[in-house]
Formats: sequence, structure tokens, C-alpha cells
Amino acid sequence: MRFWLNVFNASVYKSAVHPDSLQQFFRHTLTEVLTYNPLLKVSDAIHMQKEWSFTRTCSLLTTLYRKLFVAFSAKESIWQLQQVLETHEVNWQHVLSCVSTLVICQAEAEQLFKDLLSHLLIKAFENYDMENMITAFLIARQAALEGPAVFMPYSEWFKASFGNAGGHHGSSKKALVFLFEFLSELVPFEAAPYLKVHIMYPPFVPAKHRSILLEYITLAKTRLADLKVAIEDMGLYEDLSSTDESVQPQGQAIRDVEKALQIFENTRKIPTSVIEASIFRRPYYTSWFLPALLRPRVLPKTPDVRMTFIESLKRADKIPANLYSTYIQACCAMKEKMRQDESKAETSHSKEPVEQLEADLAALRMLIVDQAKYDDVPAQIAVISDRLKSVLGHSSDENEAATLNSPIQVDTSAPRLEPCHRSVVDLLLTSFCQNLIAASYFNPPDRQGPCLSLFVKMMCGHKNLLPALLGRLCQLIYHQGPSLNDAHILGLAAFVIHLNESRALIPEVEANFGISQPVPEKVLSISEYCNSLLVCRTEESFAFCMRFCTAAASYLMCKFPACSHEDLCALLPPSLVKKLQYIVPRLCLEARGILCEEGNTDLIWSSLSCPSLNYKRASLCLWKQARFQELLKEKAFQLSFREWLLLELEVYPEKDILSASERQEFHYWAIYQRYLPAPSASGGCDGDLEKACGVIINTILDSSQRLELGSRGQSKMSVNPDILCKLQEMVLELRCRRKLLSGCMDAQRHFLFEILQERLKDRKDGSALGEQLRRQQELLLHRRILVGLPASALIMTRRKGKKTVLDCEDFFCFVNSELKNVCSRGYALSYDITAHFFRGLLNASLDCEESAEGVNGVLTACQTKCPIVLFSAVLWWPRLEPVVCSHWKRLFGAPLAEELERLREWQSSATSFLSSGGVFPLSGPPWILAAFLHCTVQQQSPRGRERNALKRLGTDKEQLLVSLLFFSLMDLISAKIAPKEGVDFQTSLEWCLEILQCLEDRSMSWPLLFHSAEKDSRKYCVLRSAASDRHIRLLPVAFYSLTPCFHHELLTREQTFLYVALDLYIQLLRLFVEGRHLPQSDQAVQSPDPGEHGDPLEVISTARRFLLGAIPRCPAQSFGNVRPLLATCEELDPELGAALLRFSRPDAAMELDEELLLF
Repeated sequence: MRFWLNVFNASVYKSAVHPDSLQQFFRHTLTEVLTYNPLLKVSDAIHMQKEWSFTRTCSLLTTLYRKLFVAFSAKESIWQLQQVLETHEVNWQHVLSCVSTLVICQAEAEQLFKDLLSHLLIKAFENYDMENMITAFLIARQAALEGPAVFMPYSEWFKASFGNAGGHHGSSKKALVFLFEFLSELVPFEAAPYLKVHIMYPPFVPAKHRSILLEYITLAKTRLADLKVAIEDMGLYEDLSSTDESVQPQGQAIRDVEKALQIFENTRKIPTSVIEASIFRRPYYTSWFLPALLRPRVLPKTPDVRMTFIESLKRADKIPANLYSTYIQACCAMKEKMRQDESKAETSHSKEPVEQLEADLAALRMLIVDQAKYDDVPAQIAVISDRLKSVLGHSSDENEAATLNSPIQVDTSAPRLEPCHRSVVDLLLTSFCQNLIAASYFNPPDRQGPCLSLFVKMMCGHKNLLPALLGRLCQLIYHQGPSLNDAHILGLAAFVIHLNESRALIPEVEANFGISQPVPEKVLSISEYCNSLLVCRTEESFAFCMRFCTAAASYLMCKFPACSHEDLCALLPPSLVKKLQYIVPRLCLEARGILCEEGNTDLIWSSLSCPSLNYKRASLCLWKQARFQELLKEKAFQLSFREWLLLELEVYPEKDILSASERQEFHYWAIYQRYLPAPSASGGCDGDLEKACGVIINTILDSSQRLELGSRGQSKMSVNPDILCKLQEMVLELRCRRKLLSGCMDAQRHFLFEILQERLKDRKDGSALGEQLRRQQELLLHRRILVGLPASALIMTRRKGKKTVLDCEDFFCFVNSELKNVCSRGYALSYDITAHFFRGLLNASLDCEESAEGVNGVLTACQTKCPIVLFSAVLWWPRLEPVVCSHWKRLFGAPLAEELERLREWQSSATSFLSSGGVFPLSGPPWILAAFLHCTVQQQSPRGRERNALKRLGTDKEQLLVSLLFFSLMDLISAKIAPKEGVDFQTSLEWCLEILQCLEDRSMSWPLLFHSAEKDSRKYCVLRSAASDRHIRLLPVAFYSLTPCFHHELLTREQTFLYVALDLYIQLLRLFVEGRHLPQSDQAVQSPDPGEHGDPLEVISTARRFLLGAIPRCPAQSFGNVRPLLATCEELDPELGAALLRFSRPDAAMELDEELLLF
């Protein structure tokens, strides 16, 4: 019989028979085959067409079809098929097997069949012709049986054809009725998967005709019930694009369990679909899902994802207690009986199908190396695809991927693969690499045909294989890349190119970095995912990336040498070209010039496949190609300055492939010769140095915030020293340029703080803890960059009349609005930024005609515009003084500026006052004097003299004492929120109480310190403006820590006290309600008494008890101030609000006086 088929070898006839005659003979033969013995009915075709797929059809018949198709183009073949269908009674088995052969063996067949189906539907609805309808449905289903690699799934075709108002059925009610009459006639013969598609993705129906749809759904559900398939038993994540009838509810439930475990592993939350199923789909949940989840097994010692998920469901009352108990007992029994049997059974389970797959892959290799047998490759790939289904079938009950459009989850930090899936993926990847090398031995890529492309496309059609495939690529490229040999690299590079070619078949990828992330994982395309695996950080990874990217780009250009520029751009991943733009000039000096030499494409491939491989030479050869240089002119392929910086900031300098001097030379070329002069349209800076500085600063901050694969999600807090050095040079150059443009100085704004403020504009300080932490992290990075820049960059100079003056307005504004919120002490900046500011102040004063006058002017302005700078200087003065004095001496060699000398004198006076009983100076702002006194007290050890020092302060020191109380309260709060800063809570509390007692003994007014609304508090606004926002929010906690010193006389002496106390209590309640309550310190955790160190609830209870006791004792005048707070108080604490209302009435006050006389 096979010998007889040689009659249809077109090559036999050659010139002996005219081509038209040969085509006529082949056309007649095809017609005879398609119409032979037309006994099968349409109903038989509907029921049996699954058995007529390419791999299940007799090989003699498929071989005959393929030989006949040689005489025609794909378009002519399908036209002939259409003619036969329209004019003859046909053998449906032969027709549908012909359809399968066409979509498998003809690459253009997919689109041509789509066009044919559209034509059939138009004719069907024009004439309401059932024959055209059934023909369209049979062809669509048959083509879909061959898999998504060659034709769209049936569910997708049905949705596209009827799922919207623009479908053929939407033109009239008659058309709608026609469609549903047709679908209803199919119901008695339909298989369950097709009925499920029609129910889950029903045709679009206007609301007024909804009854027609409901009638069909009822009929379809009845048919499903007859088939013993309940729609209620549909899985939570069932893939309706599959027409596999073998998946019973048990198998689908196991798939659902695996998908739910996958989601739970990534989110640590019970999937919404599972919760909904436990409520709305109870029969499926209890009958199928839970039994699949609670299959007995040997439980691991450390709870795995399944155990954790089961425990979460149990805590949520989603698992009945008796079912859970039975599960645990069964697991224990299995541990005793089957400890080792499971692994042995698993390894032998799929041995035979894998061996068959190996044989099929070996047969494919024999076809690929023989150019004369390329026509047989599509058929062999179809056989491999069918074999792959049987191999994966043994593990599909254990692991099934998500539905067609669901992102693929990949744990990139530690990819985990099932042993059976890994062996299959390795087998396929090895086969691809061997096929590529073997084919390249005989022919260059452009003469190898579409074999490898079809092979990869077939792999992408198996959705349950993709997670393992992408995970294995991560293992090979990211984790093991530098250790791969040349053949592996070449094969994987070509595989990635074909993977990108088939990107339409691959869902998006969610890369899981293995830890909880502050932001959701980014969904990546397949090309972006592959690019994320190619990192350039060390000498080994640079060499690997260069080899891989060169191989990939060269293979693509050799594979498609004749394709147009536009087609080449569509095929080549932009990230690959950008990576080459980064690596090649970095490692090859020759690539840093303008190169555009036309080279031989074959020479690239020969250099890649040469045994003595030299990738630098190959990379340069590729770089010099005119076609490659043309690609670099396309905007999508241009590596911008920001992208270059992001790549450079990933490099580990100590492990770099370049030496320090080579890296410095490369940075100079890249920044000053490549990107600074380049136009912004090509990713450059238009020659604008300020713009370049802005890009560097923003990129450094973005890079530090990014999650890195190698750091397992830990943000990088260090700044690359080489890039920072270049930034310092550029900032200094900008400063020098501004000096030359002295006439324009008045119009200049400080670009540095403008950049930082702009970044923070969108990061509002909301109540969400995560957002607060991210904002704090951003500010810490801002501070690190400021300290890394030249100190004088913090301060600008401008002309005022004939003088040059120092301008710190932008720095003051940034400190007051942002930087003060990342200091733990609450009232002082960190030492590094404080010392940096003072160094910058002295350096910048060199530009002034009178340097001392310039310094004095800035420090005087600090008293009102930015007092936290002075408080910082006070706190760090023991460390700061020698630095400032020596710096001044080096620059000027003259006596210190007056304001600096005054700071020294105040520090000396505070020390003398505490140690020897000297007189404390009266001159100077009281809050600065108080800061010196407070910091000196904190620095002295052993303590004990401060109590006597307070007594020696005169009675006219009210503002000083109140300011001293403020600094003590800041330390008290700091002891709570940052106990590791060296501030002891109990010591700070005792010091606060001593100061408060001193104020009370002298009847001094202090509550206004806490009162931000009254005008009288303006004398303390300097203190409040210097405190961090968090410390100000926590002032209510500090206030109610002082209740032991709140005496009855205070209630009558201070008429605003009740208002202040009530206002702070309301703030305290809001803090707790908003989730900003005070965290417990280490001491609080260790203390047996939770209230000893201010447990949040205990603080609120203490405040409430105090107010309920104080309200009856307050004079009537006090209640007049609290009326604005009554409504809020009644809302948050009704009992306290009622007490306020009761005692605010005069008659209530009289009753109280009478009651008090009884005691």
C-alpha cells in the first residue's frame, strides 16, 4: 500500500507531465477521497470527530493528503476543500482528518481557515442555512483539536463569533432564533466540554430576548445531567479551552486544589474563589474539592503550603471537624504503612511514555538534518505533541496550570519543579539544542526551514508544561548561566528567540521573589521575563550575558536574513538589543566609536559555531553589521541614559569584569561622550548638565527601591561609589557654572531639592503603615545622597545689592517639610547631615565678601526659619565643635564667627552650671539655652545634680523651663518608638516629672506647650515646628504619662487646661482608631506590668480615668472653652461627653459644691 502511494510523489513526474494536468489529477484524487463512501451522518461526525485528529488518523491517509497538498498552495488546498463541501456529499471522517492535516502541515492554514469559517457563517445567516452552520462548527472544532499552537481553542472561537453584539446573530431576532435552534439541535449529540463552553460563554443576547438563552441553557444542563456531568461540578479554575472529556470532577478538583495552593502560596490568603465555592457552590466544595485537598499523605515535619492552607481553612470553619479528624488519622496510618512506597511508584509511573517520547524526538532529529524531509517535520511534531499529552497526563492530576489567560506563577529566587515535569522539560530542551546543532552542521539557520519554530510553538501549546518550562529556564539562565557550555548557550539563546516568536501563545508571567513584597509583583511578558533572568553583576555573569545576547541576536539575524526591517523589529526583543548596547561598549573599546561596517551574515554564524569560540570577536562582528546599526536607530531599541544607569547600578564593583580604572574610563565615555550630548529623543540629556544630574539622582533612588533577584527582595541602601563620584563632579561643575553666570543668580532655584520634593509629591504620608515605611525609606536615601554630594551643594549664593549672600531657603524648606521626619530623637537631625550642612556653610561662605557675616546671617535665620538645625548642632556639639572649629581655621585662620562662638559659650555655660553651680546665662533664645541644658544633662553621668540645678534656676525662667520640658517629652517619646537610640524610658519619665514639678512649684503656665490652636502658644511654635510629625502626633501619650504631677490647683489655675487635656484625649483615641497607636518598647515587653511603660490601652484608660475625675473639679470658666470639642467627644466617648454636658451647666456645678461639703 505504501508503495502505491509513490504514485503521488510530484517529483516523479517533473517535466514529463504538465503542471496543470498534474494538479487536475491530484484535485480529482482529493475529491474522490473526500467523497468516498459518504455514509456517516452529521450526528456521527459531532460525536466521533475527536477520534479523527491528525495523530489518530491512519498514517496512510495523512501521508496521502500531504503528498496531494504538495501540488497546491495552502490557499488552493482549502479552496478545493470548500468546493467539495459545497457541491458533494462528503465522508466527514475524511474531510475532518483533511482539516487536521492542513492545520498541522501548512503554517498559513490557521488564518485561511478563520477566513473560511467567517465566510461559512456569513452564508449561513444570510440564507439561514443549517448546512453551512454545521460545516463551520465541525471545522472550528476539528482545527481546535490540534491544539492552540496551530489553531485557536474552540472556546475562543465561539466567544469571538457570538460573544458580542457585532456577531452575525445580532442583526435580528430571526438570526438569534436561528442560532439557538441550531445549538438546540446539536444538544442531543454534544459532548460535555462543548456544552460547558456554550453555558459559560453564552452568545450575546439582548435583554428583551433573554428567555431564548435561558431556554437553551436549561436544555444544555439537562443533557449534561444525562451525561452525569453537573454544571455545579465544574471546577473553580476549569480550562474551557480544552475539549478533553477524560477530566472527571475528581481530576478537575485536584487541578483546582493545585491552583488554589499556588494562589495561597503567593498571597498567603485563602483564594476568593474557594471562599465563594464554600458558600455558593457547597455541593462541589464538599463532594469534590475538600476530598481532593484532604487526600491522605505522609505529612512533612515542617508544614508545607498544603498543610498551611488546610489549617487556614480549618480556622475559618471551612472544613468540618469530623472530616479534618479523619484526614489526620489517615495520614498517620499512611506514615506507618507507606513511608517509601510513594516515591518508588512515582518514578516508575511514567517510564514507558517518556521512553516513547524519547524515540519520537530522536525520529524528529533524523528529519531535521535532512533538508529533503522537512515536509515530514510538522507531522512528526504533531506525533510528539500527542505523546506529550500522554506523558503529562500522569502528572496532570497533581499539577495543572492556570486557565488560558491566567498569569504563570514562577518562583524566580528558588524555582521548584516536579521531578516528572523537570525530566520532560529537560528532554525537550535537550532535543531542541541537539536539533539546532545538528541542523547547523549541514545548513545555516536561514536554510533550516520552520522546524525549530514549529517545535517551540508546539511546546507553548501545552499550557500545563509552561510553568515547569519557565522555571527550568530560570534555573538554567539565571542560576546556572555562567557554568553552561557554548552549545547550551547557543541552544538556549535560539530557544528564547523562538519563544518570543510564539509569545502570543504564552500567558504573562508573575515573578515571585520568595518574600512578602511592599508592592504587587509586576506581570511580565515572556521577553521581559527572559530579560530579567539575564543580570550583569559579576565577571562571570557579564561574560555569560554577552555570549547569550550575541548568540540570540546573531541567530535571529541569520535565521531571517531576507525579512524587512519592520519584520525584524517585530521579531527581536528590544530588551535583548538594549542589553547588547550596554555590554558590548563596556567590554569592547572598539564599540565606543561610530561603527557601521557591512559584514557577512554567515560569518557571524560561523564564528558562533566555531569550536574555538571568541565571543568578543563575535559580538563586535554583530555590532558592526549595518542591519544591527539600523536597529539601534529605532526608538524602541535605544538604551536610554536611565536604563544604562539602572544596569550599571546593579554591578558589584568588587566583582566587576572591569578594573577600577577601566570602569572609570567607561563611565566617563558613557556619561560625557555618549549620553550627555545626545538628544533626549534618543535617550540622552540634550547637553543639559542639570538634566543629567536629575536623571542620575532619580535613577539611584529608583534602583535602591527596586526589588533585586540576587538580594531576595532586599532593597539596596548603599549608593554605587563610582556613579556617586561622577554625580559629585557634575554638581561641582554646575556650581562653578552658576558662579560665572552671576547676573542670573537671583532667578536660580535649587534643582537638587526640586528633584527630591517632586519625588515625594506623589507619596502622601497616609495612614497605611506600609506607605509610611516606604516614605521613610525614601527619605533615608535622600539623606544619604545629600551627604554624598559636595557639602556646598546644600547652599546657594545670590547677589543682594552689591553683596553676595548665602541662600539656604530650599534646604530649610526640605528639612522642615521632610527631613525632620526621619530623626529618632524627634527634635534633631542625624549627625551626618548636620555636620555636612555646617561644612557646606563654611565652604559656601568663601564666596561672600565677609565670610563671618554670611555664616552669622544663616545661623540667625535658623532661629526662626529652621530651628531644628540649631537643635541638631546642640545635640551633636561635643562631636561637631572640633570639626567646625578646625574647618574654620583651615579656611580663614581668623576667630570664629560670632554665632558659632556663641554656641561654644552656651555649651560651656551649661556644663559649668550643672557641674560647679555657675550662673546660667540669660542672653539668647530660651529654647536654645534649654536645648543645651537638656543635652548636657543627658550626657552627664552619674546623674543627680540636675534636680539641684532646676532649683537654682530663677523664677523668671518660665520659657526656659517649659522648653526644657518639651525636649524631655521628645526623649520620652523617643524611648518608646526607638529604644535602641540610648534613651531610657524610665529615666526620661523621671526627668519630665521633675521639670513639671518645678513648674508647678513656681505656678508657671505650661499647658500651652501642648495647645497648637491658641494664639498664646506662638511663643512655643518654634519648638513644635522643630519636632517630627510623628513625635507631635504622639504628644498626647507623653502628656498622659505626666498625670502623677497633675494637681487639683492646676485645674483652677489654668483655665485652658481642660481644653488641652480633652483635645489630647481625642487625639489619643484617633491615634488608636487609625492604627497609629504607640508601639511598646522592649522594656514594656519584658515588664510584668503592662501599664508600667504605657501599653496603648492602658494609656487610654489612664487618660479617661483622669478626665472623669478632673471634670467635676474644673471651674465653670473652663467649660466655656471645650464646647467646640463636645460633638467629637460624644462620638468617640459618649460617657465622657455626657459628663462634660452635665458639669458644664451652672446648676450642676452648685450641686457638686454641696456634695463636696459632705466629705
